[in-house]
Amino acid sequence: MAYVSLLHRPLTALLLSVSLVACTTDVLAPSARIDGDTEVSAIRPSRAVANPEQEVASAYPAGQPVSTSREAAMPAEQSAEGPRGQPIDSAPMASPVATDGAMTIPPEGVNMDAMLGVEPVVGLAEEQAGQIAEGNATQPVVGGIGEDNVHPLGGAVQAPVPQQPDLGYDPDLPPLAPGPVRAERSSRPRAPEPQRSMRPAEEPQQVALLPRARNPLAAPEYTGRMPASEIACRQQLKSLGVIYRDLPRIHDGPSCGIDYPIELHGLSGNIGVKPAVKLNCQVTAAFAKWVKYELAPSSRYRYWSGVKTIRPLGGYSCRTMNSRRGNPMSEHARGNAIDVGKFVLKNGKQIDVRRKGFFAFRERGLLKAVRADSCKYFNTVLGPGSDPFHKDHFHFDLRTRKSGYRHCD
Repeated sequence: MAYVSLLHRPLTALLLSVSLVACTTDVLAPSARIDGDTEVSAIRPSRAVANPEQEVASAYPAGQPVSTSREAAMPAEQSAEGPRGQPIDSAPMASPVATDGAMTIPPEGVNMDAMLGVEPVVGLAEEQAGQIAEGNATQPVVGGIGEDNVHPLGGAVQAPVPQQPDLGYDPDLPPLAPGPVRAERSSRPRAPEPQRSMRPAEEPQQVALLPRARNPLAAPEYTGRMPASEIACRQQLKSLGVIYRDLPRIHDGPSCGIDYPIELHGLSGNIGVKPAVKLNCQVTAAFAKWVKYELAPSSRYRYWSGVKTIRPLGGYSCRTMNSRRGNPMSEHARGNAIDVGKFVLKNGKQIDVRRKGFFAFRERGLLKAVRADSCKYFNTVLGPGSDPFHKDHFHFDLRTRKSGYRHCD
């Protein structure tokens, strides 16, 4: 049995080899259409054709274009066919075919309209050319544009445009009466003087006079009647216990003055203002609030005594800033600022605003509180240390700035 097993394997391999050789011989044999050279170079047609062009030409009707390319050499059964067995390339065309198979273009060109079966389209340029040739052009036609000799084209002569008679006046305006027309014609100078015509009489026009627009940022014009804002400000002064007196209008030119000034004499808590100063109502109200809610409590806290008198150094004054030539106008010029130089307490203590020494603890504390607290009520606060012009007094004003900035120095 062992020997039989050993022989079975070689026999099986031999049978498989014989089968493969037989199949290869029958299936892989080269066709008769392939030449017998060592390389495959061409495929012979299944049937011999003596004259391929003649055979292709006979397959199509006369007058139809044909193609002598590789598709012409293909048999009819291998080419793509259209309706009724005709090739797709056999669409009827009106162009002749040369003997070598290439399509020729007629001398007059290819007429696509005739090939597509539509009526010819006459272009605008062709139509105008025909009108010019027949002399029927409606617009003047000239030749030689860009040259020295410019001449009209076409036989038709344009009729001259009739000129309207000179009426002696503008026809777009209302007509004149007979009298003014004769006067106008008689007044016209003769040539060669330039022609001058009189304007026809027009109806009087009514012009509406509009009031001049004022600058919205400018101060309101003074009318003599106190506005509501000033009345409300004075009611606020009375509620704060301010002692004041209304004054006539102060007007010292376009840059200086107070429309509704007041003269300040005293504040709440029997605090006198000596000498009295002229201010506007707005800065007076801010000063009264600061004294009542800040200065008086600070003095009582540090000295156990209230304020008796405030000695201002200036109110309304028509001058520039720091009284220097060329500077902008000061807020004092509108009564919008007040300067204070000294405070007198009820116990007789006098506190001036000048810079204090190292050991003046309470005075320096009071003046520091004055500078810090007053900035809550005023837009500008200047004092000793700000500049040499304010070394002996405090300056308070309500200058308005677009950014809303408050300057406290």
